Amino acid sequence: MHISFSELRTIKHSLPTGSIQKIANQLNISEQSVRNYFGAKKYQEGTIVGKHIQPGPDGGFVELEDNKILDLAKQLISASEQVNYS
Repeated sequence: MHISFSELRTIKHSLPTGSIQKIANQLNISEQSVRNYFGAKKYQEGTIVGKHIQPGPDGGFVELEDNKILDLAKQLISASEQVNYS
C-alpha cells in the first residue's frame, strides 16, 4: 500500500489517547515499533515495521508492506468518532 507521509502522520495525530499502547498490545509488538511505523526513528528501542519512504510531495510516499497497524489505527479513530457523535 502507498500513502503519503503527511497522511500517515495525520492518522497518527488523530488517534485517541492510549491508542499506541492498544495497537502494540493487540499485535504483541513494542509501543516504539508502532511509533516508528508512524514516522518515529528510535530503531534501537523498536523494530522497523515494513515501510519504505520515497521522496516526494507531502513528505514523500510511504510503501507499507503490512497494513495491520494502519488498519487498527483507522478502526480506533472510527470508534472514537462514533463515541463523540453519540
